[in-house]
Amino acid sequence: MPKVSDRPPPTDPATSRDDTRPSCPPAPAVAPSSPEDATGAGSGRTSPAAIAEARRWLAARDPVLATADARTPDFQWRHRPGGFAGLVKMIVEQQVSVASAAAIWRRVEAGLGEVTPAAVMSRDPDALRSFGLSAPKARYVLGLAEAVRRGQIDFDHLDRLEDGEAVCALTALKGVGRWTAETYLMFCHGRTDVFPAGDVALQEAHRAAAGRAERHGEKTLYQCAESWRPHRGVAAHLLWAYYGALKRGEVEAPKSVIPLSSNRPY
Repeated sequence: MPKVSDRPPPTDPATSRDDTRPSCPPAPAVAPSSPEDATGAGSGRTSPAAIAEARRWLAARDPVLATADARTPDFQWRHRPGGFAGLVKMIVEQQVSVASAAAIWRRVEAGLGEVTPAAVMSRDPDALRSFGLSAPKARYVLGLAEAVRRGQIDFDHLDRLEDGEAVCALTALKGVGRWTAETYLMFCHGRTDVFPAGDVALQEAHRAAAGRAERHGEKTLYQCAESWRPHRGVAAHLLWAYYGALKRGEVEAPKSVIPLSSNRPY
């Protein structure tokens, strides 16, 4: 079984883009809730047995995913801590290498002591930049702390929102685009029907499994993923794992698996 780290991480600048926003209604402020109210969405759905069952369902439904599934060993769901600190870490990781992100995050943790809204708001932008954050990211992190203070975002409340509502709540925050929101919900909440179609590694894996010369863009891949509901998050993990196997030279992509007469948007 490949390690989770063998899959391209969501912080790889070559596999991510975060400049898109879903169409969302204005999000009202929410009253803070207690951690005990959180539902812990997705914990059972990310078990090895549940993933294996979802893979069988996806492979039977879609020939492209069947190709990836036949060439990809078992994998585990990627789980990450969430909440304020979890989202701050994902902002830190945007558009930098994995090694750089880890080094900056260590400096942020050391400089703040504890990554909380209060700790962030006790620093000015210059102090945050001294931890390695760029000027825009320092503003985003301060804005996120202020949003928590104002009640614009409540991370415990996110667990009670539908996937689309949660994406909208997150992308209403400055510095959080659709890719960041979707990967946060997938990894930090264990949501199994979220698919970050703007991820270039997913686009490339789908292209390779389909035997196409050109990869689909974000809009078209979202359309493809509609038929994978309610297991789009498992499809994403499968394609990431397949992409990793291709990059390591463990498997070869097929020349073509989709009939020329197919009307599906592959």
